Amino acid sequence: MTAFIFPGQGSQKVGMGADLAEASAHAREVFEEVNEALKQDLFGLMTGGPESELTMTANAQPAIMANSVATARVLEKEFGVALADKADCVAGHSLGEYSALCAAGAFSLTDTAKLLRLRGIAMQDAVPIGEGAMAALLGADIEKATALAEAAAEGQVCEVANDNDPTQVVISGHAEAIDRAIEMAKDHGIKRGIKLPVSAPFHCSLMQPAALRMKTALGETPPTAFTVPLYANVTAARVTDPAEEQALLVDQITGRVRWRESVLAMQEAGVERFVELGGKVLGPMVGRIAKDAATVSLVTMEDLENFAKENG
Repeated sequence: MTAFIFPGQGSQKVGMGADLAEASAHAREVFEEVNEALKQDLFGLMTGGPESELTMTANAQPAIMANSVATARVLEKEFGVALADKADCVAGHSLGEYSALCAAGAFSLTDTAKLLRLRGIAMQDAVPIGEGAMAALLGADIEKATALAEAAAEGQVCEVANDNDPTQVVISGHAEAIDRAIEMAKDHGIKRGIKLPVSAPFHCSLMQPAALRMKTALGETPPTAFTVPLYANVTAARVTDPAEEQALLVDQITGRVRWRESVLAMQEAGVERFVELGGKVLGPMVGRIAKDAATVSLVTMEDLENFAKENG
């Protein structure tokens, strides 16, 4: 069994998508449609930068999605490997859940781009710049990270945002609380805490204003039926019902990304291979979670060609 997985924020880099667009008209069509949907030359920003602008949440989210969906489209149209035929399930990390849903037919590409642009703006607007922060805890499992977050909160918000793999957990909340957590990390048996270069504290209760905006947006543009089951971030469980997924996408804004648990749940359901589309971030994470699973990350035309030869 195979899971197709889609990366989240942090996988963006200047130059992304250029190789695919040069080699494939199908990739160019994806990037052109996203540009049209957003009334912006997002592809120009993806390939030419500046990095500071690409990293902005409102740009990074649709850019990462466009790159992942273009990768899936090229795999299908150029190499005859369709997600609907080859994937037993899909999952995505945070915004990657939208990429997964788009690739599985639940959202149109135009709607996905618009939803992610709004999601990025809403998340940015939820907390004034400087008031929130996030930190990666290296050498932390979920129990140590949870204990540290509770100890550092001191009446402020300090919550586990991403349970990525057995060695890395991300916390999110008020900037002062995150600073305290970094200082206290070693006392809790954690190697160290590193502040992340993000502009808002994602996946914590401070994002409630963004969740309300996304509830309205998803009410107007709900997901439709998807071709393969999805494992949702906030439950780490299999979803096939579009109405259930609509509610979970709202919960995802403030809720924890249970990536480690999602991978284990997919493995328990019989998934033996994880195929990452458009990045090389989740593959290594999966390798640390499910050591006996096969992982492959597809980014370049060469990656896609090699994968298609083995899976045609």
